[in-house]
Amino acid sequence: MLGDDEDVFDSVTWESPTGPNYGFEEAAPTGPGFRQSTVAESEGPHDPKWEGYLITSVKDPVKELAETKDAYVSYLVQAKTNLPIFSTPTPSSRRRFQDFVFLRENLVRDFPACVVPALPDKHRLEYITGDRFSPEFMERRRLDLHRFLQRVSRHPTLQRSTLVRAFFESTEWHVHMHQHIAHPPGPEPSPGIIDNISDTLLNAFARVRKPDERFLAMREHVDKFEEGLVVSERLYNRVRGRTSVSEAKRDGNPESGEDLTADYHDLAVAVQGLGFLESGITDPLNHFSNTLLEFSALLRHTAQTTTDPLLVHLHSLLTYSHANRAVLKLRDQKQLDFEELSDYLSGVTAERDRLAAVISGHAGSTGLGLSAYLKDRVDAIRGADDDRSRVEKMRKLDIKIKELQDAVTTAHETSDAFSDETLREQAIFQYAKEAEMKEMLSNFADGQIEFYKAAMEEWERIIPVIQRIRVDV
Repeated sequence: MLGDDEDVFDSVTWESPTGPNYGFEEAAPTGPGFRQSTVAESEGPHDPKWEGYLITSVKDPVKELAETKDAYVSYLVQAKTNLPIFSTPTPSSRRRFQDFVFLRENLVRDFPACVVPALPDKHRLEYITGDRFSPEFMERRRLDLHRFLQRVSRHPTLQRSTLVRAFFESTEWHVHMHQHIAHPPGPEPSPGIIDNISDTLLNAFARVRKPDERFLAMREHVDKFEEGLVVSERLYNRVRGRTSVSEAKRDGNPESGEDLTADYHDLAVAVQGLGFLESGITDPLNHFSNTLLEFSALLRHTAQTTTDPLLVHLHSLLTYSHANRAVLKLRDQKQLDFEELSDYLSGVTAERDRLAAVISGHAGSTGLGLSAYLKDRVDAIRGADDDRSRVEKMRKLDIKIKELQDAVTTAHETSDAFSDETLREQAIFQYAKEAEMKEMLSNFADGQIEFYKAAMEEWERIIPVIQRIRVDV
C-alpha cells in the first residue's frame, strides 16, 4: 500500500472548463480537446493548441454476414466537428474492429511523437461471458472503442489527421487504406549514417548520460500514476471477488466463502425456513427473507454496473499511460542517438589528428596516450605504417568526419524538436488524464450513491414489519 502522504492522483482537478453539448444523444464530454482553442489562450510554446473540436461516439454494434464463417461485428462511428479538414460537420460511417487496428497502427507510424492510445486487448474477457458475438462482449468492446476514439479526438494533432478524417467520412475505406500504405504522409525516412553504426554503439541498454530534469520528473510522475492504477485495480479486483463471484462459479459451487451475494441468498433461504417453524411470525420473516434476496440482487447489480466498469477503465488508463511512457522512452532514444554520434565523431576526429601528428613527425606530442602507441605498433605489424597509407586513411577519415558532423547536427536538431513535441504531448496527456479520471471516479461515486440509496430504501421498508412482531413471554 502507498503511504498516506503519497497522493498518486495529485494531478487530478475537480474543476474543468465547461464545454457545450453539441446535440449528441449522450451528454457531450467537456474539457480540453472538446472546445475550440485560440493562440491567445496559450501561455507558452509548449502549450497544446486546438484548432477546433471533434466529438466522437461509437454506437450500434451489428453482426454482419451472420450466417457465414466470415461473420464480423460492425460499429457505427459518428462525429460532430468544426474542424476545416472535415467536409461535413456530422460525419459517420460503419467500421469493424480491424479498421480500428489499422487506424491505430498507422497513427503510431505517422505521428511517432504523439501519444496514440492503445486499443482494447482482443482477448481480454475477464468480466464477460459468452462468445465475441454475445451482447455482453459487443457492448464491452463498443465502450472500449468509444473510449479509444475519444482519446484520439481530444488530441489536437491526431484529430486533424487525414486518416482520422477518412475513418469517419470515407465510403471506400479499403481503397483509402491501400493508398495510405502505398503513399504515407510525409517523406519516407532515408537510411542515414546512424543506421550504419554498429549495434554495439547504439543498443537498447545504453542510457542517456545527460538526462533532462524535466523529463526525469515526468517519468517519476508516470511511475507514481501507474503504481496508483495498479494498486487500485488490485484492490477493486479483490472487492469484486468478495462481493459477487462470476456467473460460472455462481452456477456451481463458489470456490471461496467470500461471495457476499451468495451469503445473503443463503441467509434469506435460512430465514424463510425459520418462518415455517415459527407460525406466529411467518409473514414478517418472509418479508425479511425477500429483503435479503433483494439486497443480494442489488449487490450483484452494483458489481456489474459500477465496479466492473471501474476495473475496465482503470486497466484502459494503464495502457494509455504505457503509450505515454513509450513516447518518453523514444525521446530518450533521440537524445541518446545525439550523444553516441557526438562520441563517435570525437573518436574519429582524434584518430585523424593522431595520423596527422604521425605524418608531421610530432607523434610524441599528440598526447593520445598508450592506445595510440599500441595502434601504431599494430599498423606497423600489418605493414600499414607508411605515409602513403596514412594519407589515404586520413582522406577517408575526413570524409567520414564531414558525414558525422552533418549527422550530429541533424541528430541534435531532431532531439531538440522531439523534446519540444514531448513537452506538448505531456500537457495533452495531462488534460486527457484529468478528464478521464474525473469521469471515471464520478461514475463510480454515482453508482455507489445509487446503491446505498436503494439499500436504505429496502431496509427501511422492512423495519416497520419487524417492529410489529409481538412475542409473548
